[in-house]
Amino acid sequence: MADGPTLLSIEGGVATITLNRPKERNSLSSSLLNSLCDQLKACTSDDAVRVIVITNAGNTFCAGANLKGGGEAPRYTLVDLFTLMREGPKVVVGKIMGHCTGGGVGMAAACDISVISSKAEVGFTEVRIGVSPAIISVVCLPKLRRGDAAELMLSGEKVSASRATEAGLFNYCVPEESVESKTGELLAKLLRGGPKALAATKSLIYKVPGMQSTEAFKWTQELSMSLFQSQEAMEGIAAFAQRKDAPWVPTSKL
Repeated sequence: MADGPTLLSIEGGVATITLNRPKERNSLSSSLLNSLCDQLKACTSDDAVRVIVITNAGNTFCAGANLKGGGEAPRYTLVDLFTLMREGPKVVVGKIMGHCTGGGVGMAAACDISVISSKAEVGFTEVRIGVSPAIISVVCLPKLRRGDAAELMLSGEKVSASRATEAGLFNYCVPEESVESKTGELLAKLLRGGPKALAATKSLIYKVPGMQSTEAFKWTQELSMSLFQSQEAMEGIAAFAQRKDAPWVPTSKL
């Protein structure tokens, strides 16, 4: 495997970014964070990329902050990473093949949809070293019931991937050997959506809950009108009427 902090491959409209520092448990060093954010920006501006997958090499998805420090100068922060993931127009899928702790849980939660291996453990371990899951709470709390958030964050205990999935942090928890196929199943469904329609739908998922009703109705009405008048919608509606796939649907399976 190549030696960069992250690896990028693009195939069939899917960009896969692999966290590639297994010996460091893919902790969020400056070099890994810089590389990951650069890759996300590149994928966002590449029209060939429809969906982004974030996965890992080794048995740890991400162990959170790199407590050793050192390395290259940081060009991004954790806030920048979460902003790129959540506010970017392309769907981000987490293919989580290992343990998540601290900031790694935040990165997993910042994915729009996620699949985690049942072998993984998940933990908000910050309180046990005298700090708090402060920044990651912004992306984690919307996915958690208050009681689950209190137990998981205050105890600092690592729990099974199935428990974390039941709490809402992940969409699916499957056996390790099924993560690839389950992710592929999700990707096939996502690639059937129009690129602009997916971007618009992602934006409303994050924006609408924080809006007042009047503001939300005004914004979504304008959004809906612009989409119905788009070339993409005309092509999609025409394909639906002809009972065939829309032009953006890949002709080959992943």
